[in-house]
Amino acid sequence: MSDWQLSETFCSTSGDVRWGSLGHSGQYPVVLLHGTPFSSYVWRAIARALARRYQVFVWDMPGYGVSEKSTGQDVSLAAQGRVFTELLAHWGLEEPLVVAHDFGGAVSLRAHLLHGARYRALALVDPVALAPWGSPFFRLVGKHSEVFEQLPPALHHALVREYVTSASSPGLHPAVLNRLIEPWLGGLGQAAFYRQIAQADQLYTDEVQDRYGEIGFPTLVCWGEDDTWIPVAKGRELAARIPGARLEPIAGAGHLVQEDAPAELTAALIAFLQQPS
Repeated sequence: MSDWQLSETFCSTSGDVRWGSLGHSGQYPVVLLHGTPFSSYVWRAIARALARRYQVFVWDMPGYGVSEKSTGQDVSLAAQGRVFTELLAHWGLEEPLVVAHDFGGAVSLRAHLLHGARYRALALVDPVALAPWGSPFFRLVGKHSEVFEQLPPALHHALVREYVTSASSPGLHPAVLNRLIEPWLGGLGQAAFYRQIAQADQLYTDEVQDRYGEIGFPTLVCWGEDDTWIPVAKGRELAARIPGARLEPIAGAGHLVQEDAPAELTAALIAFLQQPS
């Protein structure tokens, strides 16, 4: 469990955020955003590869990973977009290169379109960006979160394990799966798991999806061809909405591309990020 540590803390408007950086200061920094129900841990291999060329910033969103989890906490996409903007100011990053997965995609898009965050380039990896989104399971839990919160710990553990497993096409290594579900176990973790689903309102992407045509920086859309959570057709639609965006399908990968095809995703990101903007 010591192979991925976030040593820094930032006190955000939605609770303490744990973050870290690796690599050396280059011309442009890179910021990685995770999705749900994950954490910065999914970026570990790619972050280390990118750190050979860039200074890389990683963070766990409030309510996720090792960041603060608390009763009544606002962990909505609206809150996360504000927190990301706060973090960029805290880090002093004016135009970073941004790579965002799943909910992190919506967070990065909201931060730019609603809060004025500026990026040199943006890579979106299987992002939550266009309605409708959310699996039948996700919607069911969202409507009845107060019931699911009462599940016995063993049943909750099994549910989270199966849910996270379904994000991968070839399957996850047992040690990786254990690490991904660990933050959602125990009293605080179980409540936090259902809290973030209950607050996942499609309204937060509806507010921005008609503004994607305003994006004026280079944008790459990467998508696992075997994604069963959000089909690759959404990637084609998203790329068509963003001026100049290119879709990069990744064969053999499900929604959790970082785990299913890390080498292929890293190669695509490096080729994109090193292009002159």
